Amino acid sequence: MKVERRSGLAAAVEARGTLVVIDVLRAFTTAAHAFARGALQIELVATIEEAFARRREDPRALLVGETDGRKVEGFDFGNSPPALFAADLAGRKLVLRSSAGTQGVVGGVNARTILLGSLVVARATVAAVRALGDDVTLLAMGSPKGGPGDEDEVCAELLETRLAGGELDLEDVRRRVRDSRAGQKALDPTVDWITPGDLECAQAIDRFDFAMRVERVGSRLVARRS
Repeated sequence: MKVERRSGLAAAVEARGTLVVIDVLRAFTTAAHAFARGALQIELVATIEEAFARRREDPRALLVGETDGRKVEGFDFGNSPPALFAADLAGRKLVLRSSAGTQGVVGGVNARTILLGSLVVARATVAAVRALGDDVTLLAMGSPKGGPGDEDEVCAELLETRLAGGELDLEDVRRRVRDSRAGQKALDPTVDWITPGDLECAQAIDRFDFAMRVERVGSRLVARRS
C-alpha cells in the first residue's frame, strides 16, 4: 500500500484508490458526533443551495454546516460538535455543507473510495484503510482562505504513522491542534464562530470506534458509519 500525504482542495481530484479527506476543526468531527448520536446518513454537498434543495425533497432532512465558519441562516445546526449534544438524531438523514471538508469530498471524483477523517475516528479510519488495501491519499484540507491547517496536517501524520505500524506522542498531537491557527481562534473570546468546546471535541483522539465511509448514490455523496 502506497501512502501519500497531500494538502488543500486542489489535490482532491488527483487522488486515486482510497482518499481520506481530513477536516478536524470542524466538519468531520461534527460528522462523527452526528453518527454517534444515531444519524442514519450524512449527505455531503458543496453549496448552500444544494442543501436547501435536499430539504425541499425531504422536509425531515436536517441541514448542518456553515459558510465562512458561521451557521447558515435556515440550517438546523452549525458546523459545531457541541451544537449536536442535545439533538435527537436517531434515524435521521443529515445534509452537511462546509467550506473545506465537504468540498474535498466533492472534489475527489477519481478516488475509488472516500473516507471522512478526523482525530476522533483516527484508529477506526486506519483500520478501514488497511481493510480496503488500496493506495491511499491522506488529504489535509486546511482552510480555503487561510491555507494549510496544522490540525489537519497532524491528523494526516498520525494516520500515516499508524498505517506504518508506529505511533505519535498523542499529547503533542493535541498540543498541535490547540496551537493551530483554527485552535487559537477557538480560544479567542473575540471570535464568535468557533468555541473552546469545538476544540475540546476535536482533540479527543480515538473517541469513536467507527469509520465514516462515503458512497456514491447516483450523483450524490452519502456517508455512513462503518
